[in-house]
Amino acid sequence: MALREKLYTAEEFFKIASLPENEEKRLELDDGAIVDMGSSSQLNTVTAMRIGYFLNAYVIPNDLGYVTGADGGFKLGEKRARISDVAFVSKSRVLRLKGTQFPFAPDLAVEVVSPDEDIFKKAREYLHAGTRLVWAVYTGEKMVYVMRLDADGSIRSVPFGIDSTLNGGDVLPGFTLSVREIFPQ
Repeated sequence: MALREKLYTAEEFFKIASLPENEEKRLELDDGAIVDMGSSSQLNTVTAMRIGYFLNAYVIPNDLGYVTGADGGFKLGEKRARISDVAFVSKSRVLRLKGTQFPFAPDLAVEVVSPDEDIFKKAREYLHAGTRLVWAVYTGEKMVYVMRLDADGSIRSVPFGIDSTLNGGDVLPGFTLSVREIFPQ
């Protein structure tokens, strides 16, 4: 649900999102409109943290960068900012951690898909803003759709079932994760 009728820039949005009265809210900026994303379900938040755990177990020992949770925002355009459930940012893109939001898209965005969420719209936004890899995680189906941009700018989406293994591709070379390990028993 949109909080205000006025359209905002990403910079204005980040100031509003950091106000004390918005501290407990999960806000995103969608084409200039501030949208309250609401709370995650228990299953979605546990699934997201499991993915974050496995990513950190690879990223930290290899000193590759930073894994963020659902309280970190990313600027995807002048009138667009998103909060990934989990994301990875390469250390080569961050000189030092400062501020509250990243002024660019993550290298990897993980979205644990909620009902009625237009994940393909979000994936398109991430990918066109510079994200190289998007994982759309469906907890009910125990599926992960891996999305990338093709050379012609179209989105390629490949499904990975419970018996499949994800990999980090060129974003996290050498990283693998069994889809089965993502989902709580």
